[in-house]
Amino acid sequence: MSPLYGRCQTYAICSMQNNKSTTYFKIAIGLLFAWYFLSSAFSTGEWHFIDNVDLIIHEAGHWIFIFFGRFISILGGSLTQVAIPVMFALYFLIKKDFYSVSILTMWVGYNIVNVSIYMADSIKMALPLLGGESSIHDWNYIFSALHILNQTNAIASTVNALGVFVIIAGAVFALRICFLELSGAKKSTSPKPIDFE
Repeated sequence: MSPLYGRCQTYAICSMQNNKSTTYFKIAIGLLFAWYFLSSAFSTGEWHFIDNVDLIIHEAGHWIFIFFGRFISILGGSLTQVAIPVMFALYFLIKKDFYSVSILTMWVGYNIVNVSIYMADSIKMALPLLGGESSIHDWNYIFSALHILNQTNAIASTVNALGVFVIIAGAVFALRICFLELSGAKKSTSPKPIDFE
């Protein structure tokens, strides 16, 4: 066996070991994100770090859609809040970075849950709003305009369940990707001889 082949074989084995370590790290990160988004989704009375990001996106959404009329502008806050992580997920999907897609899917799910909480408050209007009492409650306005305010609880519960499902789906997708990577690494533990001719 030539010294060059020996070095290549050693490099290949080390590379696969590094990839395996990276995959285990990705599993840990995926589980951490799943725990964070699910725990945040179920602790509805608390403010979380991700809510600061979502609030900025939500408020920006109102301005983005301001030229499309009052109804669309008000709807635009929640719409943009969900659409932004979806757009990032689509970007990574095009790049075929499926692991990033799975993490972003969990963020999408959390934002759907977040919107459902805002929906559920459309009758009581107890949530503090940016701008104080003079601010319009988005979903009170939307449901009232659509004459479905009396269906608030059913709609909010359905949207909430959808959000939780999307978070779980993203977590399962992340773990599935990692396990496939580990499975592929096991099949490649014996590097084939390299023909240098």
